[in-house]
Amino acid sequence: MTDYSLLTRQLTSLSENVRYTVTVLSNASALLYETLPDLNWAGFYLLEDGKLILGPFQGRTACVEIEMGKGVCGTAAAREETVLVPDVHAFPGHIACDSASESEIVVPMMIHGTLYGVLDIDSPKKGRFTEEDRVGLEHFVQELERILESAPEVR
Repeated sequence: MTDYSLLTRQLTSLSENVRYTVTVLSNASALLYETLPDLNWAGFYLLEDGKLILGPFQGRTACVEIEMGKGVCGTAAAREETVLVPDVHAFPGHIACDSASESEIVVPMMIHGTLYGVLDIDSPKKGRFTEEDRVGLEHFVQELERILESAPEVR
């Protein structure tokens, strides 16, 4: 059982007085990747020119860009809601950036009320993500949004 409250406090501590979004997102992805068990990818896709572009991450190489509405990331971004997929092979239009991925959770990030990107986490284990993970990661992303909204570099 993951202590998401502790994880979120660690994010806050790591981000204190940090001015750059790439630094915050890099440490956030590392924190998640090192803390959550059974992951093969944890990172961010950021909205640029109407597409999701690969941002800071931990794990194997990844897809460089994802169209809105395509795959789990594009679907979560287009809907602006979390998408939890117990079996990615059963998800219509799943994009297989890493063939080892079996389950996935994607949480949209909103900055100043506008879609900024998504947090994407993959696991090589089917059914890895639970409702507890969804709630915990949504709170983690809410804190991340608060941090990024106060960063002078955020557009």
